Amino acid sequence: MNRLFVSAAHKSSGKTTLCIGLAAALAARGEAVQPFKKGPDYIDPLWLGRAAGRACYTLDPYLCGADELRAEFAARMRGATLGLIEGNKGLYDGLDLHGSNSNAALAALLGAPVVLVIDARGMTRGIAPLILGFQAFDRAIRIAGVILNQLGGARHEAKLRAVIEHYTDVPVLGAVQHDVRMAIDERHLGLVPENESTAAQARIDEIATRVAAQVDLERLRQVAGEAPAWPQAPAAAPGASAAAGPRVRIGIARDAAFGFYYPGDLEALHAAGAELVFFDALRDARLPPLDALFLGGGFPETHMDALAANASMRAAVREAIESGLPAYAECGGLMYLARRIEWKGRSAAMAGAIEADIVVHERPVGRGYVHLRETGLGPWPARAAGEAALIRAHEFHYSSVENLAPGARFAYAVERGHGIDGRHDGLVHRNLVASYAHLRDVAAHRWTGRFVEFARRCAAQRACLAGAAA
Repeated sequence: MNRLFVSAAHKSSGKTTLCIGLAAALAARGEAVQPFKKGPDYIDPLWLGRAAGRACYTLDPYLCGADELRAEFAARMRGATLGLIEGNKGLYDGLDLHGSNSNAALAALLGAPVVLVIDARGMTRGIAPLILGFQAFDRAIRIAGVILNQLGGARHEAKLRAVIEHYTDVPVLGAVQHDVRMAIDERHLGLVPENESTAAQARIDEIATRVAAQVDLERLRQVAGEAPAWPQAPAAAPGASAAAGPRVRIGIARDAAFGFYYPGDLEALHAAGAELVFFDALRDARLPPLDALFLGGGFPETHMDALAANASMRAAVREAIESGLPAYAECGGLMYLARRIEWKGRSAAMAGAIEADIVVHERPVGRGYVHLRETGLGPWPARAAGEAALIRAHEFHYSSVENLAPGARFAYAVERGHGIDGRHDGLVHRNLVASYAHLRDVAAHRWTGRFVEFARRCAAQRACLAGAAA
């Protein structure tokens, strides 16, 4: 499997924009590009998947073991001719002293040559010791080339190429000039999501054209082809196994306000026996017939006027939850279920299924990995044998839950992270679990199968009650 790992000397080097351009440009030249992103991340994968024309999958060493990561990568590569893995932060940055969660560790695990993106603004001769240091720090990592980014012009590029050629043996695979036309708007959690951008494809095409003109795509293909041979891929992608029983219809909010879903988790829901029914919380007047509801993350605060204006949908969601429909909400979904959202001095009514208000702040409230333990108050079935008691997940939120009604019950105790109040997460109301934590369906925690089984059980009970009433 041809593959390469695109990392950087430090965060905010422009590697995501370059990877978007590379994915689109290589796909336009006949490559079946399979994009991956080192997680956790929702927004960059939306852009990368759109650019490549294939869903982008997240690889997270903190949430998955080495064997699981290898199996995930190999399974997703079926039908692809080139795997493009984008790192996060800098190549050697990580959570611990030994870099076990670093980009370098993931590149080594996958046997992927590394292409180092360097933001070269203001640099000349100093670029040589930077590259040499990255090479020397871990000899197990093969830095197969560099892409110079944010260059100040042709003279700047010529100087850098001369220095790199003289002092190092690392080839320059591309030199990209500073260009405001390649910029993607950002907000507090990173790039504006692709699902919110009305001109996403035009922006991708613009970036791809400029990247193709300034990066040697043929040499990049050669680098990807120099990756060591990979064992044969497994027969099926990792994920939840289908349970016996009828399929259940799970409604999923997917629109400009809600779009934070991992493709692997959606596939796991389907594999566990769910029919995924997507709806638009901004425009649809009512919910379709459902057995369960999943409201993922997003930016409801930036769409709060439109969400508030859709009073019929807000009422439908509130009534469904009050009637006992199994429901799961993460972050933005939790915000939508509250009474109102307050942001930048303004307020808008939300669904009101949760007796609390949401206040959006200027600085992060919870951001990073979280550790959760179940309290036993959640409605889902007990975890399966072999699953870990400690749930590893992640949170990204600038909002807080205020004025929560007394006597609230929670599905999780927070051992690391913030959650709802620093000690708890997973607010439980009837058959709803609403949390700031984002779960991943991994071997240590198959949440999708548990949710589908709970929805199936509730659907059977409703059918029995309906039959008795008849």
